[in-house]
Amino acid sequence: MLRFFKIVNGLIKELDIPPESVRERLHEADWIDAYEPDEDERQILQGLLKTDVPELDDVEEIEASARCFVDQAGIHVHSLFLTQADGRHTTVSVACILQRNCLITVREGELADFRLLRMRARRGQVEALDPSGLLVTLLEQKVENHADGLEDLHRQLEEVSYLVLEDEDSELDEAINRLARLEDSNGKTRLCLMDTQRNISFLLRHLSKEGELRETLREINRDIETLMSHTTFLFDKINFLMDSTQGFINIEQNQIIKIFSIAAVVFLPPTLVASIYGMNFVHMPELQWQFAYPGAIGLMVLAGIAPYWYFKRKGWL
Repeated sequence: MLRFFKIVNGLIKELDIPPESVRERLHEADWIDAYEPDEDERQILQGLLKTDVPELDDVEEIEASARCFVDQAGIHVHSLFLTQADGRHTTVSVACILQRNCLITVREGELADFRLLRMRARRGQVEALDPSGLLVTLLEQKVENHADGLEDLHRQLEEVSYLVLEDEDSELDEAINRLARLEDSNGKTRLCLMDTQRNISFLLRHLSKEGELRETLREINRDIETLMSHTTFLFDKINFLMDSTQGFINIEQNQIIKIFSIAAVVFLPPTLVASIYGMNFVHMPELQWQFAYPGAIGLMVLAGIAPYWYFKRKGWL
């Protein structure tokens, strides 16, 4: 699917171009957003780029030279975006190709950042003077969304913190699962921020004539540094809560083992008494005693109470 946008009086407006008129009106767009383009749409974009449209495998390359480079088609920036599926965050790489008169984005997944940008564009809230300014705006919004996401992660972490440290009836196994998901989301957010930082460093080297844009990029970079510190704080708190949760689980397990151990020790002397008087020897003086049976029972009770009283006195119970 191809979506087309044009800069009108400093604002981004979406163009409604019928499929049969795409080839003729392609040059009207200042931004072409290609969402999972089919073969025909790829052919259209290749005619504009004068080169092949990046494939998913090419976009996912992690080498710096494969993610940010310049060729005859323009400035290429492959940026990592965050998306959520089935309750877990995943990362999706988007190929951004900046030409003199057009920005082209090629992506394989539906992203909240692009939905939000389209919604803001329909409301006339996205400002840009040229395609390079639009790319910077896209990165700026991406970082803002990461900031909102980290605030949400912090809120969820406070809820888990209450469950672990204050709620006596909480399920600690569930707390560990939630902490694992939060750690995964925080790690992927940090990965996207680091990738954006590399993108900005690359653009600062290749947008040397754009003074205002360079200052905006530096501001975004400062915001990223702040967010990176926040992700470190979240990592530390997640690790603390994970250690605390495992410690509480170990305490509960030790308490259970302690009860079984004491029960075994308490019942060991009575078992010994019962074993002795369960022997079938002929010459056992106690067999002829009138009170041998109640005496054996009393001896077993006493043998069980004695170690319990001793443990209690020592403060082990």
